[in-house]
Amino acid sequence: MKVKSFRILSGMRPTGPLHLGHLHGVLKNWLTFQEQHECFYFVADWHALTTEYESPQKIKEFVKELFLEWLSVGLSPEKSVLFLQSLVKEHAELSLIFSMITPVAWLERNPTYKDMIQNLQNKDLTTYGFLGYPVLQAADILIYKAEKVPVGLDQVPHLELTREIARRFNFLYGTEFFPEPEALLSEVPKIPGIDGRKMSKSYGNAIFLNDPPEVVRKKVLSYVTDVQRPRKSDPGDPEKRCVAYNLIKFYFSEEEKKEVIEGCKNTQLGCVECKKKLADKIIESLTEIWERRTKIEKEDWEEMLREGVKKARAIAKKTMEEVNALLGFTYKL
Repeated sequence: MKVKSFRILSGMRPTGPLHLGHLHGVLKNWLTFQEQHECFYFVADWHALTTEYESPQKIKEFVKELFLEWLSVGLSPEKSVLFLQSLVKEHAELSLIFSMITPVAWLERNPTYKDMIQNLQNKDLTTYGFLGYPVLQAADILIYKAEKVPVGLDQVPHLELTREIARRFNFLYGTEFFPEPEALLSEVPKIPGIDGRKMSKSYGNAIFLNDPPEVVRKKVLSYVTDVQRPRKSDPGDPEKRCVAYNLIKFYFSEEEKKEVIEGCKNTQLGCVECKKKLADKIIESLTEIWERRTKIEKEDWEEMLREGVKKARAIAKKTMEEVNALLGFTYKL
């Protein structure tokens, strides 16, 4: 039975290079979706300004990097609409209209707002833009009348705010114009970094997609293993105590994982030997991405991006014409 096709929208902020956490937690889902659904994926450079407003040049540099990395993992301009947020000005226009009808209390109760204010104390996030970023996020989604938005369970409250804004707009203007997009719940695996914490560029514990082989190997060999197994002659328990094993699960076959567990428990397999095998597996899996990246850099990637912008703008422009008609903003001067 053919899977019903939905219109899906998602985006990423260009604030740094992508790592294995992005690959397994987000991009592999996007690759699956583009084979089954109508997908819109955008580089969210305006959203990046909410926290990186002091260094916009860095955002510009990472726009190119992010787009090339998307193409190198297999996202296709022929299967998905890939575009840059700031080149579709209608996002800002709809965000402005939504900001007029969105109660401040809705924004202040956003759990991410409170968490980031507390956790990023080295940045001044007491800005109008940071408080109101969910309104722009709602505009990003609703301007394409997206039906599904891929999110992890922790992001469902963000999407609910988009649904509330859609409901409020429809109620105020007596229409069913905007759909209430549903969460496309994706199992977002926790990819451990070198130190055992969630892989993140801000923690300095990530394996990046653009790391060369020797760097990947060095990082993998630095992974924390079973701290209760200081010597090879000590039996280990990788499923419960080994950080590296949480990465092994993504790269080893079922049979290979059984061999690791048995070899660790009966002291036949040492941690260094195990991590060398893991490094080989990761390098092997990334080689296709590296080779595709080399090929893409020789092509006109900017033209690919322009084509995506053109497709996105055609839909966004039509939506805004209809919104302005609903509001009576159809002046002919």
